[in-house]
Amino acid sequence: MTAAQRLRGILAGSAGNLLEYYDWYVYSSFAIYFAHVFFPHGNQTAELLNAAAVFAVGFFMRPVGGWLLGVAADKYGRRTALTLSVTGMCLGSLAIAVCPTYEQVGLLAPTILVLARLAQGLSLGGEYGASATYLAEMSSPEHRGFWSGFLYVTLVMGQLLALLILLLMQYVLLTPQQIGAWGWRIPFFLGALGALLVFWLRRQMQESERFEKTRTRQEKGGVLALLHYPRAVLTVCGMTLGGTVIFYTYTIYMQKYLVNTVGFPKDTATLISSACLLFFAAIQPAFGALSDRVGRRPLLLFFGIGATLGTVPLLTTLSGVTSPWAAFALISTALFIASGYTSINAVVKAELFPTRIRALGVAFPYAVTVSVFGGTTEYVALWCRQMGHESWFAWYVSACAAVTLFTVLTLRKTDEIGGT
Repeated sequence: MTAAQRLRGILAGSAGNLLEYYDWYVYSSFAIYFAHVFFPHGNQTAELLNAAAVFAVGFFMRPVGGWLLGVAADKYGRRTALTLSVTGMCLGSLAIAVCPTYEQVGLLAPTILVLARLAQGLSLGGEYGASATYLAEMSSPEHRGFWSGFLYVTLVMGQLLALLILLLMQYVLLTPQQIGAWGWRIPFFLGALGALLVFWLRRQMQESERFEKTRTRQEKGGVLALLHYPRAVLTVCGMTLGGTVIFYTYTIYMQKYLVNTVGFPKDTATLISSACLLFFAAIQPAFGALSDRVGRRPLLLFFGIGATLGTVPLLTTLSGVTSPWAAFALISTALFIASGYTSINAVVKAELFPTRIRALGVAFPYAVTVSVFGGTTEYVALWCRQMGHESWFAWYVSACAAVTLFTVLTLRKTDEIGGT
């Protein structure tokens, strides 16, 4: 495979990853405007809690998606699994875009919303494993960390794109009342249309050479085949636990935290979140390239120690700030620490499994852990606030990071991808 073919494959996979995560995260970005549409009216925290619950429910399908699409990726190819993934995401976005309100159809409204998020959860459950595997296998060994960083670049850019559309609507196109009444549907329509383009791009992708070499030697037994790799599976779970909770705390939940706890206006919170995400995306390849020079372990230790010891003081200080610049600095500091994990976690996990079971090995344990811990991060945070003990959440996040730190301390030196 030529360098040009390799680059085209990575870019095509990355573009699809961006649109998939845009479709997933636009829900969270616009929840502050549409939470009242699908549920009985209550106070703002209660409505956001209901919306967060649906966000968490979508995560319960991610292990199913990780299993189904992981098996498909290992049996039929990474390209096939990635194409199926974007199709399900498109259908979910379209369903939310046209969903009637609670006042119009009662409980049918949140039911449709839940079903749409379940479909998107299934799609995204397989997206990570197939994307991480494809990216790792298409990259040259000496630059694998650098290209691995682009997985979270596209992931974050998908979230940032959702926020930028929100900013455009807030400051240029619509009033807050219009966004809350009907404008929130626009980004879901855009996501469905964008997914159609991604479908075409992924149909043109070239299959991984490593997959082609082992096409006839796939593991039998589906998820049960992972029982042959218990240490690798537990390593993926342990690494993911702290990483996903930290990521969802400082990206997905932070916009609501800035409004609901710190007291910033919605548009200011959106600006701060957008600026932080742009900074976060920009530093991912740099961290990945650093790992190609110094190894993966030092970066993972930097994350584990920094997140375990720094979360409580960071969130405690953030809760009392009044300056948007101070909020930006604190959140960016947290995301800088998080980059020790996010920039290289995909390639580290891919390096744990042989090619014939790599997509399933990465996708399924990752999806299970994200479903249980990442998908409930926002709900746990809002629940702690509603119970009057918001400080508990910071300690919870710190404890999750400590699990990842312990996992990294027991991590063996990984081999370069290339085995079968």
